[in-house]
Amino acid sequence: MAIQLFVPNFRVDECLEGIRECLEKGWTGLGFKTIEMEKQWSAYTGLAHSHFLSSNTVGLHLALYMFKTEFGWDDGDEVITPPLTFVSSNHAVMYCNLKPVFADVDEFLCLDPKDIERKITPRTRAVMFVGMGGNTGRYEEVRKLCKERGLTLILDAAHMSGTRLNGKHVGSDADCTVFSFQAVKNLATADSGMICFNDAARDERARKLSWLGINKDTYARTVNQGSYKWMYDVEEIGFKYHGNSIMAAIGLVSLKYLDRDNAYRRQLAKWYEERLAGDELIRVVPIAPDCESSRHLFQVRVNKREEVLMALNEHDIHPGVHYRDNTEYRQYSHGAGTCPNAHLASKEILSLPMHMNVTERDVDYIAQTLKKIVRVGA
Repeated sequence: MAIQLFVPNFRVDECLEGIRECLEKGWTGLGFKTIEMEKQWSAYTGLAHSHFLSSNTVGLHLALYMFKTEFGWDDGDEVITPPLTFVSSNHAVMYCNLKPVFADVDEFLCLDPKDIERKITPRTRAVMFVGMGGNTGRYEEVRKLCKERGLTLILDAAHMSGTRLNGKHVGSDADCTVFSFQAVKNLATADSGMICFNDAARDERARKLSWLGINKDTYARTVNQGSYKWMYDVEEIGFKYHGNSIMAAIGLVSLKYLDRDNAYRRQLAKWYEERLAGDELIRVVPIAPDCESSRHLFQVRVNKREEVLMALNEHDIHPGVHYRDNTEYRQYSHGAGTCPNAHLASKEILSLPMHMNVTERDVDYIAQTLKKIVRVGA
């Protein structure tokens, strides 16, 4: 049987029970389950304010839109961001008519604070830190640099559900943190996300903006007034970005098992590290010190990556690539040549299968097969 990169692990009966409750109550949109999900997420992470959205991508756009309009940023102002990320990180910058300025990555495949500093200009307004695979990299250094330079820090925590740094869940010290609960993430739904602010006023504004700028959502108007009222105001132009109760019902089940599942992912990573230790042809991407990673990804670097990838496929092993250097895309070609470390990593990285159905025997097979393949091609 083929070993896939990702296979989501849904507790089907529990998910169906939560979905059934939504259907029986006749409330599948924004409402009682999304509120419960927000409360449970804040309790789990310790983040003060959590708002359930339809995806991580809309959360990143919403965050940048809010900061741009709050601080009066101009079109063309700059956001420093990594080129080694899913394109949604950088699309969110473009949605707001801001300019993504690419800074290079370090050995953790996260933003290098030294290159961030080199890329700061008078038009730099924010830094978007992407926690690749659940790794925190040099986040603390980046956070301090942003504070010193007066830059807004947005944490794209799409891979970081359950990641802790120095024993504390990530996100509380960024200006905004956005998580993903997409179909193959550690906390999986079909698609949804969470935007988290420390500031209560920003959280309140995010809730309005994610519901078209309307100052009272449908659930609040129904529950709090006893009957559905059409009395609300539209305070500014917003978006239809809110999450729904069906996704929240699935998310609540996934959240219940998140720490257990992440512990198994860390065990898988440990097995991979043991099997691949000392092999000079397979370089394991390290996890930063003091980081308890969600281990959304286990990444290695190899030469002749495309040949290795195809050879693994022939052995029914299907790894992934996270990610292609975004500056290779036409849309972001203005950054070509500015981040040599990210460009090289993009040619070498492989993400090995990481999910609840992968066994120790699978890890043995994958590691042994990978070792043989890289030696044949060396």
